[in-house]
Amino acid sequence: MGFLKTILKVLGIENFTLSFVIIILTFFFLLHIFPQLYQKDSSKPPVVFHWLPFIGSTIQYGMDPYKFFQKQKKKHGNIFTFILLGKKMTVALGPKGNDILFNGKLSSLSAEEAYTHLTTPVFGTDVVYDVPNHVLMEQKKFVKTGFTIETFRAYVPLIIEEVKTYLETSPIFGKDKLSGVSSLMKALPEITIFTASRTLQGKEVRSNFDASFAKLYHDLDGGFTPINFLAPWLPLPKNRLRDAAQKKMAQIYMNIIKQRRKTCQHEEEDMIWNLMNQHYKDGRKLTDKEIAHLMIAILMAGQHTSAATGCWALLHLAEKPEYIKLLLEEQKRVFGDNLDDLTYDNLKDMELLSYVIKETLRLHPPLHSIIRKVKSPILIENSPYIVPKNHYLLAAPGVSSVDEEYFENALEFIPERWKCEKNTEDSDKIDYGYGLVTKGAFSPYLPFGAGRHRCIGEQFAYMQLGTIITIFVHELEWTLPKNQITIPKPDYTSMVVLPERPSNIEWRRRQKR
Repeated sequence: MGFLKTILKVLGIENFTLSFVIIILTFFFLLHIFPQLYQKDSSKPPVVFHWLPFIGSTIQYGMDPYKFFQKQKKKHGNIFTFILLGKKMTVALGPKGNDILFNGKLSSLSAEEAYTHLTTPVFGTDVVYDVPNHVLMEQKKFVKTGFTIETFRAYVPLIIEEVKTYLETSPIFGKDKLSGVSSLMKALPEITIFTASRTLQGKEVRSNFDASFAKLYHDLDGGFTPINFLAPWLPLPKNRLRDAAQKKMAQIYMNIIKQRRKTCQHEEEDMIWNLMNQHYKDGRKLTDKEIAHLMIAILMAGQHTSAATGCWALLHLAEKPEYIKLLLEEQKRVFGDNLDDLTYDNLKDMELLSYVIKETLRLHPPLHSIIRKVKSPILIENSPYIVPKNHYLLAAPGVSSVDEEYFENALEFIPERWKCEKNTEDSDKIDYGYGLVTKGAFSPYLPFGAGRHRCIGEQFAYMQLGTIITIFVHELEWTLPKNQITIPKPDYTSMVVLPERPSNIEWRRRQKR
C-alpha cells in the first residue's frame, strides 16, 4: 500500500483514496467490461453483458428464464452465452438448437457430467447419471420393458380407485364436501404420487406413503432443487436431510426386494418385479441396491413433471370450462356414464383429451432448460460459432413451442389446433439401446426430449394424466375463483415449472347420474 502511495505521489496524485478507487475501476473495466464490449474471438458466441463477475446473468435468468431468452434472442440471435454462477452457458434456441443438443455426439456432449451432482445424491449411486452412458441405456431398457400395453391396462383401474378415493376422503376435496375452493398445488402432487406409487412402485410402497415413507419422500425431494445444480458444495441443512432420507428409503426398497425373494409372492405386476428379473448384457443381474436406486429415480423423475402438467391442464380447463363440457360429452360417447368402465383403450379413443394434454405440454413444458456439458468443441453449422470445451450447452424447447413462427396464436390454449397440426416429429427412428425412439429433434415441440436421453415415461404420463383428468371431468365441475381472471403465473424457483401457489379452483360435485 505504501509503495502504491509513493507511485501516486510521484505521479502528482495526492488524493490516494479517490485515486485508488479510480485505478480499481479502471482495472475492472479493462479486465471485465472491455472484453465483453470488444470480443476478439469471433468464433465464440456473443456473451450477454453483465456487470458482476461470477454472478453474471444468474438473477435475470432465475427470475424468468423465458423472458431472459427472448430478450437475448432479439439482441444476439439464437446462439449466445451467459454466465450462471461462474458457469459459461451457451444457449441454442429454436428447432436447430434443439437438434444440436438432443442429437449431439456422445463424445461431444455429456448429460452425465451436467446432472450427476444434482441427481446422484437423490437417486443413489450406480444408476442413471452415475454410470457410463452405455450402462444408462441398458437401465432405461430395463425400465421401459415394464411400460407395456398390458401393464397400462392393469394400471387404469388402480388409478381410478386412487383418485376416486382421494376426491371422496381427502381434506381438500372430500369429507362430505359438495363444493368448495381448493388448491391444485396441494392436490395434484398428492394425487400423482399416490397413483404413481400404487401402479409402478407396488402395494408395499403405496401402503407406506400415508406414514413414514411420505416424510422420507419430502426430505429427499427437498434436495432436488436448482441450487444443487449450480452450487452442490453448499452445506445446506436440506442436503443433510436429503442424504439421510436417501439411505433410509433405499433400505426400505431393499427390504421389500429381500422379502419378495424370500416368499416369491407375485400378486401383481409392478416395476420392482420387472427389475428383479432383468440382466445386463454381460449376464449380471441387477443388485438389490441398483433396483432400489432405480425405483427412487422412477419415483422422483416423473412426480414433479406429471403434477405440474396435471395442474396446468386443470387450470386451463378452469379458465375455459367449455372444454370441460366437451370432454364430458366425449367420455360419454366413448365409455358411457360409468367411470369404472373406463379402460386404457378408451383413453386412446378420446382425441380431445389427448389434445388437452398435448396443448398443455406445448404451453408449459415441465423443464425450461435442458443442459449438457461440452466435452469437445462444437461447430454450429451455418454459423461462425464454435462452442468451446467446458461450456454448458443449453436448449429451451419451450421457447420455440410458443413461437408464432410455428404455432398460430401461440400463447392461446387451443387444444383443437392438434386436429390439423402436422406431425412435429421426424418419422425416422433409432435404437440407442433401450428400444426404437424418434431420431429427429429438429422440432419446435419436444416436451419429452429427443435422442438417446428421450423420456421413456411418455406413454405412462399420457395414461396417468389422461385417467386423472377424465376422473375430474366425470366427478366435478370447476372454474377459476370469482376474483381470478386468468390462470396463475409460472413459478421458476423449482426444477420443474409449476404454477404459483395456491392455484385455486372453485368446484362443485356433479350429481350422481
